[in-house]
Amino acid sequence: MRNAYLMGAALVALLPIAAQAQPKSATGGVSKQVYQLHQKLITLDSHLDTPASLDLPDWSIDEEHGVHSDYTQVDLPRMKKGGLDGGFWAIYTGQGPLTVEGFRKARDFALLRGMSIRSMVAADPDNFTLALEAKDAAPIAAAGKRIVYMSIENAYPLGEDISLIKTFYDMGVRVSGFAHFAHNQFADSSTDPSKKPRYGGLSPLGKELLKEMNRLGIVPDASHSSDQVLDDLLALSTTPVLLTHSGCKAVYDHPRNIDDDHLKALAAKGGVIQMNAYGAYLRASKPNPERQKALMALYSQMREDAKVSPEARAAMLAKRQEIDRLYPDTDRPTFDDFMAHMLHALKVVGPDHVGIGLDWDGGGGVVGMEDVVDLPKITDALLKAGYSEADLQKIWSGNVLRVLAAAEAGKQK
Repeated sequence: MRNAYLMGAALVALLPIAAQAQPKSATGGVSKQVYQLHQKLITLDSHLDTPASLDLPDWSIDEEHGVHSDYTQVDLPRMKKGGLDGGFWAIYTGQGPLTVEGFRKARDFALLRGMSIRSMVAADPDNFTLALEAKDAAPIAAAGKRIVYMSIENAYPLGEDISLIKTFYDMGVRVSGFAHFAHNQFADSSTDPSKKPRYGGLSPLGKELLKEMNRLGIVPDASHSSDQVLDDLLALSTTPVLLTHSGCKAVYDHPRNIDDDHLKALAAKGGVIQMNAYGAYLRASKPNPERQKALMALYSQMREDAKVSPEARAAMLAKRQEIDRLYPDTDRPTFDDFMAHMLHALKVVGPDHVGIGLDWDGGGGVVGMEDVVDLPKITDALLKAGYSEADLQKIWSGNVLRVLAAAEAGKQK
């Protein structure tokens, strides 16, 4: 198995983004009135894979980049244009082998990725501030700075030493998931290639990890984990559970999405689903085998353990753009497909239990919402659907901050 967590920087080039750029409106494609309201709200995204960009060669978060040139979706100028105040910046580690060596490599990678996030904040204190508690968000936003909470996607780097979660907590992590695309030592994944459960939910070690997360005040994240893991979390967690980037099975029956019964159970325990914009989870698309084959060939050229040079990065981008030209993705999900999931979740559990986690720089983005500049469109669509400004504030940040505050209140001194 290739150690994808060692190639996260290069994987940015493989995001499913169309090659044809569309002109951007100064108000994000909405009216001036809606844009002003959107900018007034405190807006948080609960799953930013943007830390992968921080380690790219010659790439700066302070400079504006292009989704159709280097395929990245979040940077400071675009956050300002799109009115994104910040969010949960993920330490993502792909699933590797369940061995001592695999755990060691993953641990070292995750610690360095966490330090990349901390270094971003330290290098630009005028624009970024680390947030450690729910109450930190409002004053940071009021000061005109971007809010940086930290999260873990995939607990695999902890190995079999759950005490390591305290190290990440001390670094700033306040939300953690359990599994990713495959089963690991803590939990079953919703998308394991075997299509069979390993533990039927959390493993015994996973249950111990949950106890330690509750003790520290870390929010448990069930995205990517199986429905049975969500059942265990709802039954065992002493604080509410978050789905940092998920969708609705009732709209599209995909293992990464959750059904209405689980959605209601999540809400009944005070939890929140943060809606993602990862196209493959929104609806089925027509197969494009030539494009898939070309992308996989490009992926296979990337060497493990290799630091990407500026020249290699440029060559990779050129190859990706050539793939887009030769084999365009003509059946990508759209903004309306994303909104179908969001509006369904709102119908089932209401605005107190729905938020936003679009999976930027990790595969998120749809036609009509390609990067964070387009975020005002969500505010516009929710207003047109009849939701109030108070509802919007809950959806954009109030709900996820409430869950974080509950985790803080429940932690043991």
